[in-house]
Amino acid sequence: MAEIIVRERMLVKDVMSSPAITANEDTSINKVARLMEQYKIGCIIVTSKDGKPLGMITERDLVLRVLVKNAQTSKITAKMVMTSPLITIDLDETISEAARRMSQLDIRRFAIIYRGNLVGIISSKDILAVTPELIEIMQEKARIEGFVEEEIQRSPLAGYCDQCGRWSDTLKETEGNFLCKECQIEFEVEY
Repeated sequence: MAEIIVRERMLVKDVMSSPAITANEDTSINKVARLMEQYKIGCIIVTSKDGKPLGMITERDLVLRVLVKNAQTSKITAKMVMTSPLITIDLDETISEAARRMSQLDIRRFAIIYRGNLVGIISSKDILAVTPELIEIMQEKARIEGFVEEEIQRSPLAGYCDQCGRWSDTLKETEGNFLCKECQIEFEVEY
């Protein structure tokens, strides 16, 4: 029977989009835009003639470097518009580190290179998509480790007093019973 391995950290390879859609450096910018539309993606990786990744073209690049300048799109190639050098991240890096680096570098995407080959892309949208799951995992881990239980024991509880039966917003556990303030005072006086 195969052993199940559970990692505590989510890695880039767990959430990356693969394969990355690419265009040759000589591809017209019109074709690049059509590829983005066809695959419903926000970026294209630009490759050299021998297939090596050179840079990236994002929707923002199209707007700032082509549309704003009212350029003749039929004469513009991917190489002329791409952002270079290509910013990459290792596929075994944590998504926390990926998010941190995206914020520091003020970017939204990393190309993922493994052994010199392009294997995918990770975007801030990919990270955001798994954030609720990560929060649930962290909460569950905290419960397992008892942190949540300690917080519950320290904070007052609301409910019916085990002694007098009245509702209280400040029940406190005393020798296995949840008591209101009045019953707590009576208990302390008796003992």
